[in-house]
Amino acid sequence: MKKMLPWLITILVSITLIVLVVFLLSDKLLGGDDKQAAPIKQEEPVMTADEIVEVTSELVDITTNMSDPSYIAKISFAFQLSDKKAKEDFDKIKEIRIKPIIIKTLMDTKPESLKDSKGVEQLTKVLQDEINKNVKQGEVVQVDVTNKLVTGI
Repeated sequence: MKKMLPWLITILVSITLIVLVVFLLSDKLLGGDDKQAAPIKQEEPVMTADEIVEVTSELVDITTNMSDPSYIAKISFAFQLSDKKAKEDFDKIKEIRIKPIIIKTLMDTKPESLKDSKGVEQLTKVLQDEINKNVKQGEVVQVDVTNKLVTGI
Protein backbone atom coordinates (compact mmCIF):
# COMPACT_ATOMS: atom_id res chain seq x y z
CA MET A 1 0.00 0.00 0.00
CA LYS A 2 2.89 2.35 0.77
CA LYS A 3 4.24 1.86 -2.76
CA MET A 4 0.86 2.82 -4.28
CA LEU A 5 0.35 5.98 -2.20
CA PRO A 6 2.59 8.24 -4.33
CA TRP A 7 0.88 6.94 -7.47
CA LEU A 8 -2.59 7.59 -6.06
CA ILE A 9 -1.64 11.13 -5.02
CA THR A 10 -0.16 11.80 -8.47
CA ILE A 11 -3.30 10.50 -10.21
CA LEU A 12 -5.61 12.56 -7.94
CA VAL A 13 -3.57 15.74 -8.47
CA SER A 14 -3.54 15.10 -12.24
CA ILE A 15 -7.30 14.59 -12.38
CA THR A 16 -7.85 17.71 -10.27
CA LEU A 17 -5.65 19.78 -12.58
CA ILE A 18 -7.39 18.44 -15.70
CA VAL A 19 -10.83 19.26 -14.26
CA LEU A 20 -9.63 22.73 -13.27
CA VAL A 21 -8.21 23.44 -16.75
CA VAL A 22 -11.38 22.18 -18.46
CA PHE A 23 -13.52 24.33 -16.18
CA LEU A 24 -11.46 27.47 -16.82
CA LEU A 25 -11.24 26.94 -20.57
CA SER A 26 -14.82 25.75 -21.09
CA ASP A 27 -15.99 29.28 -21.93
CA LYS A 28 -13.43 29.57 -24.69
CA LEU A 29 -13.94 26.04 -25.98
CA LEU A 30 -17.74 26.25 -26.03
CA GLY A 31 -18.05 29.64 -27.67
CA GLY A 32 -17.36 31.98 -24.82
CA ASP A 33 -19.52 34.52 -23.13
CA ASP A 34 -22.35 36.00 -25.23
CA LYS A 35 -21.25 39.51 -24.32
CA GLN A 36 -17.83 38.92 -25.79
CA ALA A 37 -19.03 36.91 -28.79
CA ALA A 38 -21.69 39.40 -29.89
CA PRO A 39 -20.48 41.78 -32.56
CA ILE A 40 -20.11 45.34 -31.45
CA LYS A 41 -22.70 47.51 -33.15
CA GLN A 42 -21.42 50.79 -34.43
CA GLU A 43 -23.89 53.54 -33.84
CA GLU A 44 -24.83 55.49 -36.92
CA PRO A 45 -24.36 59.20 -36.49
CA VAL A 46 -27.66 60.92 -35.85
CA MET A 47 -28.45 63.31 -38.66
CA THR A 48 -30.38 66.53 -38.26
CA ALA A 49 -33.44 67.21 -40.41
CA ASP A 50 -31.45 69.63 -42.59
CA GLU A 51 -28.71 67.04 -43.16
CA ILE A 52 -31.29 64.43 -44.14
CA VAL A 53 -32.86 66.82 -46.64
CA GLU A 54 -29.42 67.58 -48.13
CA VAL A 55 -28.77 63.91 -48.92
CA THR A 56 -32.30 62.85 -49.92
CA SER A 57 -33.59 62.69 -53.47
CA GLU A 58 -37.16 62.03 -54.56
CA LEU A 59 -38.74 60.30 -57.51
CA VAL A 60 -42.43 61.16 -57.61
CA ASP A 61 -45.45 59.43 -59.14
CA ILE A 62 -43.91 56.55 -61.03
CA THR A 63 -46.80 54.81 -62.76
CA THR A 64 -46.52 51.36 -64.33
CA ASN A 65 -48.30 48.05 -64.81
CA MET A 66 -47.62 45.29 -62.35
CA SER A 67 -47.04 41.57 -62.93
CA ASP A 68 -50.83 41.15 -63.06
CA PRO A 69 -51.73 43.24 -66.16
CA SER A 70 -55.06 44.26 -64.66
CA TYR A 71 -53.29 46.27 -61.92
CA ILE A 72 -51.27 49.47 -62.02
CA ALA A 73 -49.08 51.03 -59.37
CA LYS A 74 -48.40 54.71 -58.80
CA ILE A 75 -45.61 55.09 -56.28
CA SER A 76 -43.33 57.87 -55.04
CA PHE A 77 -39.95 57.21 -53.43
CA ALA A 78 -37.44 59.08 -51.27
CA PHE A 79 -33.83 57.91 -51.51
CA GLN A 80 -31.37 58.81 -48.76
CA LEU A 81 -27.80 58.73 -50.02
CA SER A 82 -24.51 58.50 -48.17
CA ASP A 83 -23.35 62.07 -48.85
CA LYS A 84 -24.01 65.26 -50.86
CA LYS A 85 -21.78 64.23 -53.76
CA ALA A 86 -23.65 60.93 -54.05
CA LYS A 87 -26.95 62.83 -54.10
CA GLU A 88 -25.73 65.11 -56.88
CA ASP A 89 -24.67 62.13 -58.99
CA PHE A 90 -27.92 60.32 -58.18
CA ASP A 91 -29.99 63.33 -59.28
CA LYS A 92 -28.20 63.33 -62.64
CA ILE A 93 -29.08 59.71 -63.40
CA LYS A 94 -32.36 59.19 -61.58
CA GLU A 95 -34.57 59.69 -64.65
CA ILE A 96 -32.43 57.67 -67.06
CA ARG A 97 -31.04 54.88 -64.83
CA ILE A 98 -32.97 54.69 -61.57
CA LYS A 99 -36.51 55.09 -62.86
CA PRO A 100 -36.18 52.13 -65.31
CA ILE A 101 -34.90 49.94 -62.46
CA ILE A 102 -37.95 50.87 -60.39
CA ILE A 103 -40.33 50.24 -63.29
CA LYS A 104 -38.80 46.81 -64.01
CA THR A 105 -38.99 45.87 -60.35
CA LEU A 106 -42.62 46.97 -60.09
CA MET A 107 -43.50 45.07 -63.27
CA ASP A 108 -42.17 41.90 -61.61
CA THR A 109 -44.08 42.59 -58.38
CA LYS A 110 -47.46 41.04 -57.63
CA PRO A 111 -50.15 43.51 -56.48
CA GLU A 112 -50.88 41.41 -53.37
CA SER A 113 -47.32 41.83 -52.14
CA LEU A 114 -47.73 45.60 -51.79
CA LYS A 115 -50.82 45.38 -49.61
CA ASP A 116 -48.90 45.16 -46.34
CA SER A 117 -45.82 46.76 -44.82
CA LYS A 118 -43.72 43.60 -45.18
CA GLY A 119 -44.21 43.62 -48.94
CA VAL A 120 -43.34 47.31 -49.18
CA GLU A 121 -40.25 46.72 -47.01
CA GLN A 122 -39.18 43.88 -49.29
CA LEU A 123 -39.65 46.10 -52.35
CA THR A 124 -37.51 48.85 -50.83
CA LYS A 125 -34.72 46.37 -49.99
CA VAL A 126 -34.72 44.99 -53.55
CA LEU A 127 -34.65 48.52 -54.98
CA GLN A 128 -31.84 49.56 -52.65
CA ASP A 129 -29.72 46.58 -53.73
CA GLU A 130 -30.42 47.07 -57.44
CA ILE A 131 -29.85 50.82 -57.35
CA ASN A 132 -26.59 50.49 -55.39
CA LYS A 133 -25.27 48.35 -58.25
CA ASN A 134 -25.79 51.34 -60.58
CA VAL A 135 -24.65 54.19 -58.33
CA LYS A 136 -20.94 54.79 -58.80
CA GLN A 137 -20.43 57.56 -56.23
CA GLY A 138 -21.55 56.76 -52.67
CA GLU A 139 -24.51 54.53 -51.99
CA VAL A 140 -28.22 54.52 -51.28
CA VAL A 141 -28.56 54.08 -47.52
CA GLN A 142 -32.34 54.05 -47.28
CA VAL A 143 -35.34 53.83 -49.60
CA ASP A 144 -38.73 55.00 -48.39
CA VAL A 145 -42.11 54.84 -50.09
CA THR A 146 -43.66 58.28 -49.70
CA ASN A 147 -46.86 57.61 -51.63
CA LYS A 148 -48.42 54.40 -52.92
CA LEU A 149 -51.49 53.56 -54.93
CA VAL A 150 -52.13 50.08 -56.31
CA THR A 151 -55.41 49.69 -58.14
CA GLY A 152 -57.12 47.49 -60.67
CA ILE A 153 -57.83 48.79 -64.15
